[in-house]
Amino acid sequence: MSKRTGVIGRKLGMTSVFTETDEKVAVTVVQVENRVIGHRTKDRDGYDALIMGSNPVKDTKLSKSVRTVLAARGLPAMSVLKEFRVDASNLLEVGTCVDVSHFKDGQCIDVEGVSIGKGFAGVMKRHNFRGLEASHGVSISHRSHGSTGGRQDPGKVFKGKKMAGHMGQRKVTKQNLKILRTILDKKIILILGSVPGASGSYLYISDALKKLNAF
Repeated sequence: MSKRTGVIGRKLGMTSVFTETDEKVAVTVVQVENRVIGHRTKDRDGYDALIMGSNPVKDTKLSKSVRTVLAARGLPAMSVLKEFRVDASNLLEVGTCVDVSHFKDGQCIDVEGVSIGKGFAGVMKRHNFRGLEASHGVSISHRSHGSTGGRQDPGKVFKGKKMAGHMGQRKVTKQNLKILRTILDKKIILILGSVPGASGSYLYISDALKKLNAF
């Protein structure tokens, strides 16, 4: 199967719907409306890719360089840009609109987004530690992580040790999610289950890497 472009989607939130078998399932509602704003070609850049744009904004919201490039191509100002690798046979013309019709019902996709930030979190919340004892002399330290290293041996704390720290707000990719339904007139797709990111955040959606989708 040839590699197609992915799309930029905006997460509107989650809800629940009924399937054809009257089963109630949780879905994520994602709005998709993209324009092709540029190319990368193997002859010029060493690889083939499409640059997609989404979220129309005022010109003043963009840097002068981006604003100039879009205006030269007769395209509206867009604040969210993303490059997707494709096969040469799947290069689209600049200005082409790509919406939910790019996918089909029942298709498997990969979704990349930035997870919700949780701030500074302790080890019980961040790494699912059980905490210290509630008695036997433990005082004030019930939710602490306890010892992190030995004395003379090893005499240090190893890199990567699970400790308290910043939780969330990192790039996460969920694979093999299924599209339950596409709503063409509202430019919306319903994805089974949850996806990374808060409501209103932007996602990068592409054909599932590990699933064969026939087009």
